[in-house]
Order: sequence, then C-alpha cells, then structure tokens
Amino acid sequence: MPHDHTHHHGDCCGHGDHGHDQAGEDVGPNDNLFPYIDRPNVVALNATGEGSSVIKPWHERTSEEVYLESDADEQLIIRVPFTGSVKLRTLLLKTGPGDQAAEKVILFANEPSIDFSDVQDKSPTQEFELAVSGDVCEYAVKTAKFNNVSSVTIFVPTNRGADSTRIYYIGFLGHWSERKNNPVITVYEAQANLADHEKIQGTAGNFNTTQS
Repeated sequence: MPHDHTHHHGDCCGHGDHGHDQAGEDVGPNDNLFPYIDRPNVVALNATGEGSSVIKPWHERTSEEVYLESDADEQLIIRVPFTGSVKLRTLLLKTGPGDQAAEKVILFANEPSIDFSDVQDKSPTQEFELAVSGDVCEYAVKTAKFNNVSSVTIFVPTNRGADSTRIYYIGFLGHWSERKNNPVITVYEAQANLADHEKIQGTAGNFNTTQS
C-alpha cells in the first residue's frame, strides 16, 4: 500500500498564529483539537517522561520548560488518542534544540497498539521531513487519509545527530465529532523494559516509496 512521503519543511512561526481565526490567546484557533485529546491515555515509548506532558494548551505551545526526551536512543513512538472521531488537517510540532531535534516523523492513523517490534512492518499514513527550526511548525496532512481518525501515532526514527531526541509540543488542527461507538483502549505497561527496545535500523530505506 503506497503512502505519502512528503519533503515538507513546514510552516514555522514563533507565534504560531498564521492568520487562524482566534477564539482567544488561551484557546487558539477554532479548529485546535487540544480539548478533544484523551490526554490520560497518551502513550510514549522509549521516553523519560509522560507523553501527555507535551500535549499542551495553546498558550504554552512555545514553552520549553516541559519537554519529552527519548531514553535508550533517539527514537520515539507517541500515540495520541482522541475522545471522538477527528478529521485531521494539520500536525503542529516544536522540537529541538540543535542535534536533539527530530529529523523526520512518520504518522500512522488508527494504529492503537503499534510499538517498536512492528512499526517497520506497518504502512505509514504519511511522513514528513521536519524543518530546522526552534519554533512551532505546521505540517499539513492529506485530509483524505485522516478523515475518520480515533488516534494518531507519531514515530520519530531519527534526529540530527544527538544521542536523544527532545520534543516540546505536539498539537493538532482539524474537526472533531462525537464517536458513535466506544473505542477499545489498549493498556500499556507503565514502564517498558528498555532492554526490550531494539533500535530499528535503516528506517528511511524501509519507508521510502514512490509518492502516490
């Protein structure tokens, strides 16, 4: 199954406004999905902290006081579930600094149990090469591929040369609607054994296919 490999450096801005219709500085754009993220069930694998720590409200999106950092190596998997059905439009990311910045992210829609043992076997929904920026950057997704989403899993396969990767903020823009059926919640072990995390080699080669 082909996927979108996007050479996209994002739309980055220190203020992150980009002309959106504002509902107030503390709330952000009208299509900000922060209120609809199931934060208690956000999961981060190979991370030193809680994945929910970087799911921040709009007014904290540029803050660098709280961040998520990878543990055994530079790779991260972050699964973000929503409280309803989402038509996703934009991924928002603030990563860095320097060599700790993620170089690319690979997105999977509706993969509730993906981990390092099978991420290379899954077909990505879309991937982005990230901008070299310390600001919040916007990455527009292919809405046709994210039009009925209950969760988004973000895989960071590599950074710009450091031993660990750091992420300050993850956000989403799009449209939320109430889900008709209750989702199946996957329960992860609270502390994954780092010995179980085996770095995935040659990730870029595994995922590069002709863009559809």
